[in-house]
Amino acid sequence: MTLKETISSRAQKEMLNAAAHKILKKLKSPQDRQERTETYLKIIDAAAHFYGDSAETQEKISAVRNYFENPEHKWVRLINDVIDDADPHYAERMLMTLGYEAFFNGTKTIRRSREIHRCNIPWLILFDPTSACNMHCIGCWSGTYGHKNSLSFEDMDKIVREGKQLGTHLYFLTGGEPLVKKNDILKLCEKHEDCFFAAFTNSTLIDDELCRKVQKLGNLTFLLSIEGTPETNDSRRGDGHYNAVMKAMALLKKYGIIFGTSICYTRDNIKAVTSDEFFRMLDAGGAHFGFYFHLMPVGTNAVPELMPTPEQRLYMIRRIRQIRSEDNPAAFFPMDFQNDGEYVGGCIAGGRNYFHINAAGDGEPCVFIHFSNTNIHTHSVLEMLKSPLFMAYHEGQPFNRNHLRPCPMLENPQLLRQMVQVCGAKQTNEESPESAEELCAKCDDYAEKWAPYAEKAWREQTHRRPSYENYTEEKKENPQLAAFEHADGTVRITV
Repeated sequence: MTLKETISSRAQKEMLNAAAHKILKKLKSPQDRQERTETYLKIIDAAAHFYGDSAETQEKISAVRNYFENPEHKWVRLINDVIDDADPHYAERMLMTLGYEAFFNGTKTIRRSREIHRCNIPWLILFDPTSACNMHCIGCWSGTYGHKNSLSFEDMDKIVREGKQLGTHLYFLTGGEPLVKKNDILKLCEKHEDCFFAAFTNSTLIDDELCRKVQKLGNLTFLLSIEGTPETNDSRRGDGHYNAVMKAMALLKKYGIIFGTSICYTRDNIKAVTSDEFFRMLDAGGAHFGFYFHLMPVGTNAVPELMPTPEQRLYMIRRIRQIRSEDNPAAFFPMDFQNDGEYVGGCIAGGRNYFHINAAGDGEPCVFIHFSNTNIHTHSVLEMLKSPLFMAYHEGQPFNRNHLRPCPMLENPQLLRQMVQVCGAKQTNEESPESAEELCAKCDDYAEKWAPYAEKAWREQTHRRPSYENYTEEKKENPQLAAFEHADGTVRITV
């Protein structure tokens, strides 16, 4: 970035920061619904001027305006709930780091970096501060890592510094239990005030002292692990865990910290984590968004028997989309990591939108894919993204044009076998080694049974191709090309 661009960016940021402060102060002040609606519409008009006048942009802004003209629209009610619940300082900092730095400014830099470096550049980086955890949940893949690995503060600082150079301003933390290293995490958030951080946590280490610090920082949130009722949750996560989550939710709401949920759905809990009662509980507790994750048979302590049946997965697809529909009253926005591939162009791993660095420093294409040939202790973030396995992802995505079958492990296990073999990637689980063949063998039967259900569901749906997909030029020019699927059985990977 030139000096002129740097000065311009800084001036733009300061202008937006002042505007955000003024707008949020006005929205938080006592107003009737009509006054708040008028404030929203002024913000939308300003955004229309700020983002440009292309037909596509104006069409999207017009749709947003239509939503906000109706105060009873479910997403307007959800936003009002978030504003009412949020601490003003926290909301302002979140708007600038997540809204401006990650979504707006970061996205522009990331797309430019992709053109320059000709590899995947992620919108977010997920890393494990530690493999240690104070719980032992049934079927948890991270439980096989053991407690012996941790990233130092210097390691984490390197990840963020080098990520920012490429445009990445969003960082998710997992583990283990990331809050085992909460002091280093808070120090990292303070140093990188232009980034936003989110920690997947079991909730047990959230207390008043931590909430006060997070409220002041404003650039850290939490995704609380919870799985339905006290019975369905504690049967997998241990007695007392549900109550610990309820306590954490109450504390976060008390301090005005915007937070969400992380929900693993299994054969046993799928109805419990999608019931109307469950969504009402989350809304009342102050959680207004969350991620759903399909149970993955990763690690030697995996329980494949807990994987949802094809019929249950179809139910999950329909139920989550019904919850997101405008006629459903639930003021909660769920995102389904495995079934929302259509909206992000399929598999987002390998740096296409995200990648994972474990507590030993190994760069893994996905949090569920424990294979690597690169490490943050010996490589830069950019070098990791150009490593053989990551470039195989870059060349291969999408792994299936049916985005209900996006994953090279769960739905297309033959592809992960091939990539690991051709790239010479090594397994990264020192505590409980698992070869690609052992992992993929647990997915073969599932993939075969799911395929006809997915094909039928895909044909019955209406699909809209995203305006930006981040595929290689060859894939853009030939959208029917499927990765590695050649009649002669050969594998085409460029490394």
